[in-house]
Amino acid sequence: MIKVNLEYTGLNDLSQEVKDSEIIKVDAMIRNRTGAGADFLGWVDWPVNFDSTEYKAMKKVAKNLRSKIDTLIVIGIGGSYLGTRAADEMIRGLNHSDKVEVIYAGHTMSSSYTDQLTKYLKNKHFGIAVVSKSGTTTEPGIAFRILEGQLVQQVGAEAAKELIVAITDKSKGALKALADQKGYQTFEIPDDIGGRFSVLTPVGIFPLLVAGVNTDNIFDGAKKARKQLSKHDLANSAYQYAAARYVLNTKYGYKTEALVSYESQMQLLTEWWKQLFGESEGKDGKGLLPTSMVFSTDLHSLGQWVQEGTRNVMFETVIRVKKPLANVKVPKNKDNLDELNYLTSKTLHEINSTAIEGVLDAHFNVGKMPNIVLEFDKMDDEMFGYLVYWFEMAVAMSAYLLEVNPFNQPGVDIYKKNMFKLLGKPE
Repeated sequence: MIKVNLEYTGLNDLSQEVKDSEIIKVDAMIRNRTGAGADFLGWVDWPVNFDSTEYKAMKKVAKNLRSKIDTLIVIGIGGSYLGTRAADEMIRGLNHSDKVEVIYAGHTMSSSYTDQLTKYLKNKHFGIAVVSKSGTTTEPGIAFRILEGQLVQQVGAEAAKELIVAITDKSKGALKALADQKGYQTFEIPDDIGGRFSVLTPVGIFPLLVAGVNTDNIFDGAKKARKQLSKHDLANSAYQYAAARYVLNTKYGYKTEALVSYESQMQLLTEWWKQLFGESEGKDGKGLLPTSMVFSTDLHSLGQWVQEGTRNVMFETVIRVKKPLANVKVPKNKDNLDELNYLTSKTLHEINSTAIEGVLDAHFNVGKMPNIVLEFDKMDDEMFGYLVYWFEMAVAMSAYLLEVNPFNQPGVDIYKKNMFKLLGKPE
């Protein structure tokens, strides 16, 4: 469901750049769980090992919650919300008509955003899905304290019990203790799956169930990816992508990778991808800087820099969707004042695809910027499950090739320690 096209990279023979033996060695580290951070490789077999009993319980609770609300607040930060939001926007779209609106909180400490959100919710029937392994992370902790209080004030403590669900640790932590004390339903964040790899766990699946997304199809896509990515060498498409970006970084000196989408509703997917690759690889003075663009929008803002700016710094990875969710035709206009009647025999997707071809030619052949092309079969729930697993396999391979631990993030803790000291947090 994802094909890697290296035609526009200048890498004529990837097998000459990276030996199959290197790929096979890292593949064994992933599958045999012998590499650094191996305790967090639970996602590798998750599509077939997930708890079906818990999944049934989630469906039941989500159906009940969905029947009582018009708005779901997902409280979380980083991996606790980015994957959910990426899935929701890619699958349901930016202007969906589903009965449940999903809003995100706990990813910012903006007083203005929080005030606007609480005012908006005054006349809403809302529920809360709070996602935190510990329950003590500052941003979601503050948001939950505020929004839980508002919900209790609006509906009462007893009614709130059926409107608040906590996705947290199985047996310990502040959020688990609070949920048990107040009688809130809880679902488990697996111990062997880190936050940025957790979208296929209850972290992402429960909120998506409440949103009405077909999560069975998401799992089907992940299972399909797991089966198709069973090859241990460069015949594995996820490893092809990992190897290509590794070569561009370490052998040709590129420092930045921009993930490019031509679909606006995939913008949050690129945000999830930035966390996945940034936190997994950016350590020990290594790793590409992951950034993103949405075309055609950014062609009219960053396009000049991409075409003629500083060279040998950035390469692009372009997502090309073969089959859109819908195919809109260009209408014919009698006066043709905009001179667009020549396009009336084409659909917007055909025009978009032609734009991709033109941009690839311009950026690579004229601008001399390498472009990896990822050809996605489609853009739906099954595709989302597939691409999540595909990118996770790719980043594990890529990080291990760099000889860094893909599953820790020690640098993130530094700002927290400084912030806590300045805020006067007790030791």
